[in-house]
Amino acid sequence: MANKGPSYGLSREVQSKIDKKYDPELEERLVHWIIAQCGGSVGKPQPGKQGFQQWLKDGCILCELINSLYKDSKPVKKIQSSPMAFKQMEQISQFLGAAERYGVTKSDMFQTVDLWEGKDLAAVQMTLLSLGSLAVTTDDGCYCGDPSWFHKKSQENKREFTEEQLKEGQNVIGLQMGTNKGASQAGTTGYGRPRQILNNK
Repeated sequence: MANKGPSYGLSREVQSKIDKKYDPELEERLVHWIIAQCGGSVGKPQPGKQGFQQWLKDGCILCELINSLYKDSKPVKKIQSSPMAFKQMEQISQFLGAAERYGVTKSDMFQTVDLWEGKDLAAVQMTLLSLGSLAVTTDDGCYCGDPSWFHKKSQENKREFTEEQLKEGQNVIGLQMGTNKGASQAGTTGYGRPRQILNNK
């Protein structure tokens, strides 16, 4: 973690809520996938949030992960371990840029500080989960590991209609367009009938 003292009050409450979103079971699945995807040379983190953060913090493993999803031209050209904070953060940023180009949506992306300072590791998990789902869905032979680890994303189902079918569709009048064919108010009581006042004399 970064050199910060303990948080108090509202900021502590907010951090506690963020920490509760972290999923240890998902962490295990992601670790298995990253090792399967990058090879055993990436090592294995200590179980738990801090171990997971320290494992990914310098950005090297993340860059290797995104590179492993490409066959030919790798998106991150230079990966090197460095003890310098700005170099580590730069590599995390390179991973995020490459993940976005791969197809991960902006709303699924974590911020560099979420990982580097350990502010929101649940967001890091969501980005990796989204990346894994895209890799399984792409199905280009680059994905390694068990396909059941991630859900396939829904894909476009484009339909082609002939001119004849399109013309036929123009002749059908939907009920919302004003036809009352088959609709009737027979047997219904009228709304707003006057109140019946009986005189029992």
